[in-house]
Amino acid sequence: MLNNDWDDVLKVVLEGEGFKKFYHMIEKEYDKKTIYPPKNYIFNALKLTPYKDVKVVIVGQDPYHGVGEAHGLSFSVQKGIKVPPSLKNIYKELESDLGIIPYPEGDLTYWAKQGVLLLNAVLTVEKDKPASHRNLGWERLTDYIIKVLNNKEDPIVFILWGNFAKEKQSLITNPKHLIITSSHPSPYSASYGFFGSKPFSKTNEFLKQNNKTPIDWDLKNSH
Repeated sequence: MLNNDWDDVLKVVLEGEGFKKFYHMIEKEYDKKTIYPPKNYIFNALKLTPYKDVKVVIVGQDPYHGVGEAHGLSFSVQKGIKVPPSLKNIYKELESDLGIIPYPEGDLTYWAKQGVLLLNAVLTVEKDKPASHRNLGWERLTDYIIKVLNNKEDPIVFILWGNFAKEKQSLITNPKHLIITSSHPSPYSASYGFFGSKPFSKTNEFLKQNNKTPIDWDLKNSH
């Protein structure tokens, strides 16, 4: 299904009857309604960032629900789509933290390929209906993903922005990992702790301390 080591790691969930039934239901939704992201992008985060390569996890809520935006990576939009407000604020914080000039595009694939797992807790959404697929069954898989990452001996940075992502903190119990939390980067809450939180420099500092290559957050280097 994923064509990398996640297939093995997640086998117990992916091959379980409950998940198969749930996924069949999701496929039926795609037949009846407009669902995002496109079906071939649902597991994009896992396909781009194999389990063995995960250094950082950025937890999002659910996919963007507008036309052409979502492509299976939290906070990221497809090329040619206007940069959404939350991502604009992420770019602002990146500039104030590391001096990286905001990028005109919103595709974060370059981060994913360096080991940043851009994981939404819910992997599908109905067009124009935010959170419409919440509590249908995706959380069983995505919580399990966080748990298996928590079990890694290899230190990982978990970045939890906003109350929804912070709920996942209870799944991260291994003292080897670093958890960075703040308010959400959305325009409604960015001023209440997201701006000035320096998640990018903190992440790279931690990676260096653990003899790992820091993340190149500058998207212009993706070309």
